[in-house]
Amino acid sequence: MSEPSTGTPGLVLRTREGRPYRFDPGALCLELLPTGGYARYAAYEVLHTPEDLVRWAGESRLPDGLSPVVSEEELARAHELRAALWNLTGDRAHGRALARSDIAVVNAVAAEPPLVPRIDPGSGSLAVAPDATGTALLSTVARDAVELFTGPYADRIRECGSDSCKLLFVDTSRPGRRRWCAMEHCGNLHKVRAHRARHAPKEA
Repeated sequence: MSEPSTGTPGLVLRTREGRPYRFDPGALCLELLPTGGYARYAAYEVLHTPEDLVRWAGESRLPDGLSPVVSEEELARAHELRAALWNLTGDRAHGRALARSDIAVVNAVAAEPPLVPRIDPGSGSLAVAPDATGTALLSTVARDAVELFTGPYADRIRECGSDSCKLLFVDTSRPGRRRWCAMEHCGNLHKVRAHRARHAPKEA
């Protein structure tokens, strides 16, 4: 489960032990994936009600203050979009062909009118028109996915290098050598295991 945004890109997730860590998947559309899903990911589901999707929007990298009106039908559409994104992102990360059915879902959602950006008259910062809907929110997420899968970082979509972690991200770092969902989580666990392996007593 993620927590409210602190202004830094990414989501605050928690380990099984309850320890928080920041995970930045590198793209808005990929921030939807840690909210759960189908099959093996059903146990991590957090989008149970329309209000949960509204809460996710506030925790995402979208402008602060976003509070769309979401219906049950739009929540179901969010689940459908998320499933397609799981499939597409996993396929891209592992070099598999993208399924036409998943592409069709993303394209259909992206075809709807997106959120309307505007300049906040008080702060001068980026904001979103106050009459936002769940459909517009999902369209914005789907359009972000279209840009990701057809843009310069399409070949940098990866799965965390840990055998026990399936989080997906796009590597936007300059060297392009990101391996972990987060260094403070899987990266550190790998370093600890490697250290123990190097210093373990050798069998005679």
